[in-house]
Amino acid sequence: MQDQARAALVADFGRRAAGFPGGGTAWVERMRRLALEQFAASGFPSKHEEEWKYTNVEPLARHRFEAPAHPAAVSAQRLAALGFGVDAPEHLLVFVDGHFAPALSRLGALPGGASVVSLAEVLSRTPARVEPYLAGAAPASAFVALNTAFAAEGAFVHVPRGVALEVPIRLLYLSASADAVTHPRTVVVLEEGAQASVLEHYAGPDGTVYFSNAVTQAVLGANASLRHYKLQQEGDQAFHVAAIDVRQGRDSRYGSHSLALGGALARTDVGVRFEATGCECALNGLYVAGGSQLTDQHTRIDHLQPRGTSRQFYRGILDGKARGVFAGRVVVHEGAQKTDAHLANHNLLLSRGAEVDTKPQLEIYADDVKCGHGTTVGQLDEEMLFYLRSRGIAADLGGALLTYAFAHDVIGRIELAPLRARMEEILIARLPEGRLIREHA
Repeated sequence: MQDQARAALVADFGRRAAGFPGGGTAWVERMRRLALEQFAASGFPSKHEEEWKYTNVEPLARHRFEAPAHPAAVSAQRLAALGFGVDAPEHLLVFVDGHFAPALSRLGALPGGASVVSLAEVLSRTPARVEPYLAGAAPASAFVALNTAFAAEGAFVHVPRGVALEVPIRLLYLSASADAVTHPRTVVVLEEGAQASVLEHYAGPDGTVYFSNAVTQAVLGANASLRHYKLQQEGDQAFHVAAIDVRQGRDSRYGSHSLALGGALARTDVGVRFEATGCECALNGLYVAGGSQLTDQHTRIDHLQPRGTSRQFYRGILDGKARGVFAGRVVVHEGAQKTDAHLANHNLLLSRGAEVDTKPQLEIYADDVKCGHGTTVGQLDEEMLFYLRSRGIAADLGGALLTYAFAHDVIGRIELAPLRARMEEILIARLPEGRLIREHA
């Protein structure tokens, strides 16, 4: 079945390649061709591969997906439901079924020559602007190769030296059609001393099978600061695979908040490289899954230079027969002295049928470092539940309150206030006795 799906995607590329933006530009065509060849040779990953041993993509690989020629209509009510309130300031770019939707987007004035534009527009008009970021490096996986071959739309965010964007940028990638596949590509470049907040928001309808295959690249210059948020709210039958690649310059700061809520199968790989001294990185994540969902979080931080500091703090809540996977890895390379790294993953299982596989890893090839890791998997604390019951709080409400507190350790770290408020609403709505939690939280 995988061979048939692979052949179908290769044939689809042959039919559509002539219409991709950037056609006729030598480096763009070469990039796409080489990526397609890599995917055609490898196909989808299997459970025999170590990085995919807990995540079976066979259901995805055997489904026939096609890229929509035209986006489906999206109502104002649907768009408003995915927003963060009329008072929340933001620069908004909306993409529907892999097509940029300027009529649904709201982009205000940007200071200092900063730009937030459709990637298709850049590839068509000024492809040299993105050549340093898209060309050259071999795709890290079959899904990244597939995205690179088909990448026709997404966002390009560029903040010049010393410019600070006070208003956050939200990139809404919305799927609206059944059996659709999209390959959004996001490129964020912050020059020396630049600052920005970027939220990638992925969403789609319940009851509809579709596939979102996303790749994000972030390049941070010296002393740059990026607050990066990813809110994954895909439909309950959707497939979502994402890769985030971050390259940090001297004394730069990268803060990530990955919030995974939807999808029948959802995986996010985050890779961060400290390419100069003094880098700081904080990866925070929350994944919530129920029913028969499978959610998979993979992270890797490479400390390549001295005096780097990294923190990883992920929490998972699983109910029903959901499966969770967390694999966090820190590699301290030779010569990366004075590294300070810590990794923690904690999981809460709310049912007997829920399951999680967690694998924190440290690889240390330097001798003057401070590193640690920890992981836990457990259920609600019976002593805490008894204490709450002794204070007159019903068992269901007590369990919901403890679950809310467990998740809030991650939600409370979100600096973007509208997103933090929305996450609290979403979490409370998914918990039993949600109405009463608000009164006690």
